[in-house]
Amino acid sequence: MRTSFFTSETIADGVVERDFQVGDAPGVLWSPASVSPGTPLVLMGHGGGLNKRSPGLVGRARDAVLRDGFIVAAIDAPGHGDRPRSAEDQHWVDTMLAERAAGRSMAATIAAYNGSLAERAVPEWRATIDALQELPEIGAEVPIGFSGMTLASAIGIPLAAVDDRITAAIFGGVFVYEAITRAARQVTIPIEFLLPWNDDEIDRESGMALFDAFASQDKTLHAFPGSHFRVPIERIDTRFFARQLRREGSIAA
Repeated sequence: MRTSFFTSETIADGVVERDFQVGDAPGVLWSPASVSPGTPLVLMGHGGGLNKRSPGLVGRARDAVLRDGFIVAAIDAPGHGDRPRSAEDQHWVDTMLAERAAGRSMAATIAAYNGSLAERAVPEWRATIDALQELPEIGAEVPIGFSGMTLASAIGIPLAAVDDRITAAIFGGVFVYEAITRAARQVTIPIEFLLPWNDDEIDRESGMALFDAFASQDKTLHAFPGSHFRVPIERIDTRFFARQLRREGSIAA
């Protein structure tokens, strides 16, 4: 790996934080100060309109490093964070905001916008995994998980469907459309699925249908009151990746 892969590095409270760039996608890698061989890698996606340094994501990433000893990576989705939004993306965003303000269905716009973002972001995540696996502290055999709600799930479900390096995932709070359902039918890894039970924009029936569509034999549904705008942190099973990624062939918990 070229040293120029990383653009900056800071160390605070036992967490090493390094910025990197893979193609057009800027990212952040959080890791313990000392990394043992086989340490799991968790990919964390951000929600729509957020970015790789959103406070909630950074907090979860640091917790995963300090609590579980994991390495965590996040990248900006197209048109998010440090990446300029295209005119087409801006049109989709403006249309969604207008539909939300008028109380109209956003389903068709979100399906088109999220579908386009996933088509662009899935190859970027795969290129990021390629690059990270070249790092000596990660390597080609490291267990990999993916975690993320809303837009991150719209990207992560198609990613998990095509990249078998991802061996466990947490999804949820995602708008359901045909492409997402098709991708879910190809996902066979262990998953946890978070379902907002009182969401005005994502009905619970579509969420339960998507959960049912996953081909995974090991899958758990966590329903919680409220909407996808605020997920109670206690609803996220913090030991899920510790159980799934620290199995035979990886380091002991």
